[in-house]
Amino acid sequence: MKDILQELENRRAQARLGGGQRRIDAQHARGKLTARERIELLLDEDSFEEFDMFVAHRSTDFGMEADRPYGDGVVTGWGTINGRLVYVFSQDFTVFGGSLSETHAQKICKIMDMAMQNGAPVIGLNDSGGARIQEGVASLAGYADVFQRNIMASGVVPQISVIMGPCAGGAVYSPAMTDFIFMVKDTSYMFVTGPDVVKTVTNEVVTAEQLGGASTHTKKSSVADGAFEDDVEALTEIRRLFDFLPLNNRDKAPVRPFFDDPARIEESLDTLIPDNPNQPYDMKELIVKVADEGDFYEIQRDFAGNIITGFIRIEGRTVGVVANQPMVLAGCLDIDSSRKGARFVRFCDAFEIPILTFVDVPGFLPGTGQEYGGVIKHGAKLLFAYGEATVPKVTVITRKAYGGAYDVMASKHLRGDFNYAWPTAEIAVMGAKGAVEILYRSELGDADKIAARTKDYEDRFANPFVAAEKGFIDEVIRPHSTRKRVARAFASLRTKQLSNPWKKHDNIPL
Repeated sequence: MKDILQELENRRAQARLGGGQRRIDAQHARGKLTARERIELLLDEDSFEEFDMFVAHRSTDFGMEADRPYGDGVVTGWGTINGRLVYVFSQDFTVFGGSLSETHAQKICKIMDMAMQNGAPVIGLNDSGGARIQEGVASLAGYADVFQRNIMASGVVPQISVIMGPCAGGAVYSPAMTDFIFMVKDTSYMFVTGPDVVKTVTNEVVTAEQLGGASTHTKKSSVADGAFEDDVEALTEIRRLFDFLPLNNRDKAPVRPFFDDPARIEESLDTLIPDNPNQPYDMKELIVKVADEGDFYEIQRDFAGNIITGFIRIEGRTVGVVANQPMVLAGCLDIDSSRKGARFVRFCDAFEIPILTFVDVPGFLPGTGQEYGGVIKHGAKLLFAYGEATVPKVTVITRKAYGGAYDVMASKHLRGDFNYAWPTAEIAVMGAKGAVEILYRSELGDADKIAARTKDYEDRFANPFVAAEKGFIDEVIRPHSTRKRVARAFASLRTKQLSNPWKKHDNIPL
């Protein structure tokens, strides 16, 4: 018996070494952790239960039968984050560059199937050179098997991808179908075709970092939701995000202890809106002051800054926040912000996370660039997402809500549950100056008359009371009581039941 136990320990030790000490040292020299070190940091201490530690590839081409390391380049299993179940796979770059083979894919598929059966999230730590060339079409088939599971799991269990090294070719499409993608600065990159292929085909000379690094995907392409300084920060922040999310679409997000009075009055909010209607202010200040303990987890911070998305807690319960940001493009909606907001709203709706919307929007961004880029279709995505959502929806209009953008931003007409406005809110088809120039075109030569007409228009529409008279605004609230009113609104909506008509699925304007 002792001999068998010793053999088990020897084999385990061999499996833990992955591609060997030399390759582990090389991984560390690049500023990267190994696959197992990453799992240790991500999960609660001693909670990891590994699957398929001794799996080895079956390939016999190109002399591969002589090199069959245990684990085949990926560590899979389950564990807990703050006591809650999660499935995880971590690609091991020290074994064949983390390349995906048939058995590598089978290991990933096994834990994804278990995650679906047991209703728990999947976190993928990607660090792979792509498909294993020696296996040819078998490795491509493995990718497709993983893709199919990503699709089936979408909207059923949260899926989080962390790109912690290369992720190229077909490999990028699995993370692309997950709910959140995070990258590590300077050590991770994603692209469909690498710099060498780009140079051959288009004659463009570009580095891997420029083509698909963390900066590119968080600021330009919007492929990634955030980027972190190193592996340690990335894994710590994923633990933090995980705490905001439910385990599956039939579960509620966890309720955390909170030490912040839901009825807290925030006097400083009474002076948040500047007297000059064209002067910006920072909407994040409002979000942080409404949140429990000022804790705000922002999603896609570096992309489309004119809209803010992220998670807060109110009375210990997760709430998704969407807010216009007057500091960027005056808070206008455009192609990028509409896409960003729509995706976030749909995630929240899929996982029963209530949505809080702060509105200060002067309209859609004008220009040929926007129209040629399809702002109509992209703007419709955000409109569609809000209208489709059945979760509790609370909206607060702080200042401007003009034109079609007023409708789009979770208005009463899109089944908003509570629609509040501050006294500074202006709800109208357009700003006073533009409206007067259309209504009184014949008087444009008379500056005094136009000034009087503008003043009259402002008196009538530069306030929330016309909308309140029609019931489109449920109540005009004092800014300092925003947290209290929002908290009470969400508390009253905890038993909300609303369903859409039966359909196979909708056809959102993609």
